[in-house]
Amino acid sequence: MNREIIRLGPQHRDAAVATLAAAFQDDPAIAYMMPDPMSRPRRLTRLYRWMFAEHLTNGVVLGTPMAEVVTLWRPPGAVHLHEPIWHPGALRFVPIFGLHIPRAIRLDDAIRAKLPADEGWHYLRVAGVRPNCQGKGLGGLAIRAGLAEAAARGVPAVLETATPSNVGLYQRLGYEVTSEWHVPKGGPKFWTMANRTPAA
Repeated sequence: MNREIIRLGPQHRDAAVATLAAAFQDDPAIAYMMPDPMSRPRRLTRLYRWMFAEHLTNGVVLGTPMAEVVTLWRPPGAVHLHEPIWHPGALRFVPIFGLHIPRAIRLDDAIRAKLPADEGWHYLRVAGVRPNCQGKGLGGLAIRAGLAEAAARGVPAVLETATPSNVGLYQRLGYEVTSEWHVPKGGPKFWTMANRTPAA
């Protein structure tokens, strides 16, 4: 396995999407937005195909050459840039979320409300490791590469996670919890975390 972390491009799309779809099958936030486990793999593939393409345009995609690990980042100036889930041109989200679009909107709004108000951050939106490659340190390698980019820009980094076991992992990488919160109306608990080392 090549453990080098590189910028991924269009040629990595299928492998990267497969990794992310597999990695997030049991994620609490995903399960909230896509409660049917039978249709979840198909919906996740659509979701991450869109997110991967969107980050090639407006962000940074880092991972291993075979996409065993994939991380999607938003650089300063694009932290709050996103396509709203519900607007006249967003029919692509219907096959992704189906009747649960209100849940996706609720979760999206909650995340946006907890992000720092300014744009001076390197924002880790998604980090996933292929299930059969987990526990080998690949996630840490990719996140450290993203943090190195934050350091080069002279900005801190921010993320949120709904997976309790990830909190300790991110703390070991220099992040600290800045807030704990729940998505309204029975949604999952999130932790917003910041790594301010690059700006120190």
